[in-house]
Amino acid sequence: MSGARILVNSNQRGNKVLDLIKRVPWEMADTQADYQVGASAGVLFLSLKYHRLKPEYIYERMKRIAFTLRIVLCVVDVEDHQQPIRELTRACILAGFTLFCAWSLEEAAKYLETFKAFEHRQPDSIKEKVDTDAFSRVAECLVQVKSVNRTDALTLVSTFGTFRNIVHASSEDLSVLPGFGDQKVRRFLDAVHAPFLLEGSKAAASNDKSAQEANVNATVSSNG
Repeated sequence: MSGARILVNSNQRGNKVLDLIKRVPWEMADTQADYQVGASAGVLFLSLKYHRLKPEYIYERMKRIAFTLRIVLCVVDVEDHQQPIRELTRACILAGFTLFCAWSLEEAAKYLETFKAFEHRQPDSIKEKVDTDAFSRVAECLVQVKSVNRTDALTLVSTFGTFRNIVHASSEDLSVLPGFGDQKVRRFLDAVHAPFLLEGSKAAASNDKSAQEANVNATVSSNG
């Protein structure tokens, strides 16, 4: 029954990601998307290596896909990925697409499986679950910054990949992300560049010094 399957465009024949889709069935079909994961949800698949060779390909495909939920699933398979991801993020925002970045074919397959598996699920089933993987741990850390919500955190992680890259992002890098206005960018940069624990250490040292002075004074007074 096709309703329970991911519908795959014939142009994806030979894509190794198909061999990694295990949790849901799929079949070749006539569809505008590369992967149709719901009646109104279509996914365009993109490798950044391919994007370097044919940068106009994805933009032409985006013009011809008509789904309510439109997704670009981008496999980050090049080292210098920041600039193309920024460009893709901007293009997706303008065209009404959602960009997901996968850092391996295995992760891309999991995204496709999840899109299909959650096709008819209620939003509550994917909200606020504490996970132990590195992706979720970084996201949990980021939401501690004032005005950064979970969506912002996931955008940061999917765009920059590692916590190190995130904290070294410039204001220009951040300002092109969806949901990051000038104020949020400024608050985020202030937070990640603040001297962690420095003030607390100073306060602790000051308290220790005051306690020592009080003990000395008390000893002098008792001896006097």
